[in-house]
Amino acid sequence: MKVLIVKTSSMGDVIHTFPAVEDASLHRPDVSFDWCVEEAFAGIVALHPAVGRIHTVAIRRWRKALFRDSTWREAAALRRTLRKCRYDLVIDAQGLLKSALVARQARAPIAGFDRSSAREPSATLFYDVTYGVPRNLHAIERTRRLFGLALGYQPDLSTLASGIVPPPGALAGITGKTAFLLHGTSREDKKWPVEDWIGTARLLVERGMMPVTTWSNEREKSVADAIARVVPSTVVVPKSPLADIAAILGRSTLVIGADTGLTHLASAFGLPTVAVFLATEPGLTGPRGQFASTLLAAPGGRLTPAEVVAEAGTLLNLKLQAPA
Repeated sequence: MKVLIVKTSSMGDVIHTFPAVEDASLHRPDVSFDWCVEEAFAGIVALHPAVGRIHTVAIRRWRKALFRDSTWREAAALRRTLRKCRYDLVIDAQGLLKSALVARQARAPIAGFDRSSAREPSATLFYDVTYGVPRNLHAIERTRRLFGLALGYQPDLSTLASGIVPPPGALAGITGKTAFLLHGTSREDKKWPVEDWIGTARLLVERGMMPVTTWSNEREKSVADAIARVVPSTVVVPKSPLADIAAILGRSTLVIGADTGLTHLASAFGLPTVAVFLATEPGLTGPRGQFASTLLAAPGGRLTPAEVVAEAGTLLNLKLQAPA
């Protein structure tokens, strides 16, 4: 049986789908999976060994050039490719109108959330079969339940496994116990002040750890450089492809991150991960994992470096005590 997964974005949403793929691989070894995803996240999808062919869309880029011939040529090429693959089933794990329209291009039966469960109820107009999954569950559990209903098995929700491992690769100069600081995020109100990142780096150095950070745009570069100026032992990884960052991240001892996709990736790798949430609720979309913890600032309050590093210490001890 050939199944196409449609979950195009964002990075966190893509990572939240991995446990469902892992469940399905266990319960339905007769099923092969391909995936349709935004081009920027193809390298992340490739981390799961059960995913075969990866089809890329460029909805974000296409929207900015809707009337260009090249946009329509790319979209038409994707449609032809999807139809040639002759899928037995498409699972739209996103529940948005845009994802439903992508799923429709495969010309195969589509399974998805029902009207009360989908993020955009209009998406269900394109589905052949729908399933009710409560919206008050974490995104990971919702997707695991959807896959189980669509493929005829009951996932064991008492366990959680992503099925991914870090890709090969490392960076010269990064040795010993490392703490990856993920300060970059899409919204200003999600960003922890640079002074707190500097304070955190100082505390980590005092505990014998090497801070590591990176950047993806000039504003993030200024924060990374500011941390390294005050805490010279900090390693600043240059702007790099996601797969390269994932390789370095996956070999870290500890990860401290804002509400961003790479923080979700760290928890999916099973790393001790402290997520710092300032303006968003982590309840339904926060990082999950045996060694993941989310600290949420109180309304009008703040999280201090000391609080964050203390939580990191607790997670590191848990990791040390966990069975191999």
